[in-house]
Amino acid sequence: MNAVLVAVVLMLVLSVARLHVMLSMIVAAFVGGWIAGMDIETTLKAFNTGIGGGAGIALSYALLGGFAVAISLSGLPHLLAQKILTSIGGEQHQRDSDTFWLRNALLLGLMVIAVSSQNIIPIHIAFIPILVPPLLLVMTRLQLDRRLVACVLTFGLVTPYMFLPIGFGNIYLNDILLANVGSAGLETKGISAMSAMGIPALGMLIGLLIAALYTYRKPRSYDLAAIEQAEHIDQEFSAKSLWVAAAAIVLAFVVQLYLGSMVLGAMAGFLLFSATGVIRWKDSDGVLVDGMKMMASIGFIMIAASGFAEVIKTTGHIDSLVNGASSWLGDNKALAAFLLLMVGLVLTMGIGSSFSTIPIIAAIYVPLCIQLGFSPLAIVALVGTAGALGDAGSPASDSTLGPTAGLNADGQHNHMTDTVIPTFIHFNLPLLAAGWVAAMVL
Repeated sequence: MNAVLVAVVLMLVLSVARLHVMLSMIVAAFVGGWIAGMDIETTLKAFNTGIGGGAGIALSYALLGGFAVAISLSGLPHLLAQKILTSIGGEQHQRDSDTFWLRNALLLGLMVIAVSSQNIIPIHIAFIPILVPPLLLVMTRLQLDRRLVACVLTFGLVTPYMFLPIGFGNIYLNDILLANVGSAGLETKGISAMSAMGIPALGMLIGLLIAALYTYRKPRSYDLAAIEQAEHIDQEFSAKSLWVAAAAIVLAFVVQLYLGSMVLGAMAGFLLFSATGVIRWKDSDGVLVDGMKMMASIGFIMIAASGFAEVIKTTGHIDSLVNGASSWLGDNKALAAFLLLMVGLVLTMGIGSSFSTIPIIAAIYVPLCIQLGFSPLAIVALVGTAGALGDAGSPASDSTLGPTAGLNADGQHNHMTDTVIPTFIHFNLPLLAAGWVAAMVL
């Protein structure tokens, strides 16, 4: 029995059964270690070693939460919501056509920003806790289904790096994918990663269109009072606080962009609020604690995910999972492509990072694919897709944790049922099919 497969499946089953994702990962990690023959001490040591890797991201989200609360206290979210609603005649006079265009403009804008966060302004998920909570009021007035927003954000976070060789895409496609495929014995000179990953990226687009045009097209209602309480709508705001909020957002992005640290970016923005008196010094502790509470669940999931991934690697069963799949293949290229993609899906959903999956699978996948007669372009597509599979739809991935952090600011968006399951269905399944097609036709 393969410990990696059991651990990942158990983690997913427990999470879907409404056990908290963090607890699901801890239970699954120790079950996986037990199946692999590891004693409690060895499993615990591996888990504790791994959780250090998630601490930095968790701290970043804690500070971003405090920063987001400070922004809400400045009045900028309420002003933004009111300006958008006023542009279509106010909440009592919205026409269906106005609502339709505003809904789509909002979704398109979020997607453009998410795509840009991977290349033009490579800040990844740092923008979500700052930008999305202020828009929850607008989304609710428009009865916009947040599951669709989660799909839009995840699409913007994943598809650019697996197709566009810019920013994070350059790291994934060139520094990781082509480099590891080349190290495994495939001549990559003259191979275009964009050409290899074009069909898989098309699968992601098809999944997004299905979510937008069919699955989540109907209006969905949320509790407006909860949002108004979270955004402090009953308070009065000054022009000074609005200008400081705008400056703090710019400062946070600039610091994050040039220093590469979400922690320092969020801290700089929060300190500007305190230094200018928008957040009184005696209140700053309470504001920061409120933000940490808002992001606590996400942060602890990230920490637990790093520990879970380390236990998976320590079991030594990753190689046996891949080799076990290869023993079923024979000379059947179609079956080989499908099984190798499924293994990639399981590994990435467990590890939570497609960037970490490629180095693990490339050394085994490439010689096997060469032996089976796949073309160089097909091999790159197969390995690249196998790595990206599971990034969307994984409870442990920042591509799902990020959207949840923003959309659940008022407590009305569940990580598993409203982010993980929708993104798994609409992205992993089409990506699996598109990756298989790419492997067979390229």
